[in-house]
Parts: sequence; C-alpha cells; structure tokens
Amino acid sequence: MKHTYKVLSSDIELFAAALSQVRVYVVQPLGEDLIDIVDYGGVVEKITPEAIKINGSYFFRKQFEFRVDVKKDSNGI
Repeated sequence: MKHTYKVLSSDIELFAAALSQVRVYVVQPLGEDLIDIVDYGGVVEKITPEAIKINGSYFFRKQFEFRVDVKKDSNGI
C-alpha cells in the first residue's frame, strides 16, 4: 500500500501545521526504508529550536521526523 506523506522539517512547515491544526505523526528513521512510528499523531502544541511538542510530549527535532498525510488531490501544507 502506497502511503503519501510530507516530512515537516522547516519552521515554516511546522508553524503552518500548528496553525492548520493538522494531525502530525512522529517517526524515528531506523535505516534505509525502515521506520518506527513513535506517536500516531496529534496537533503541534509548541515549537522550539530543539523540540516539538505533540500530544503533551516533546520530541527532539534531530532525532525524529514529523509527517503529515497528503491527499492525492492536495498540494500538502
């Protein structure tokens, strides 16, 4: 099954996700084509240079990826 998503890496993308109240999920890359979904998502509550707060938990930006689902007829965030 193909899953289309967008990785939020810049501050602008994360702020847009927070303002749009979209569901962001947290992924930890484990290697080539391997990931571990750490949190199935929620709204971005706080953004700092080091971490992102989602669902009451902080996740380090250098350690995790933050993703949103993208519909096929959408341009994403």
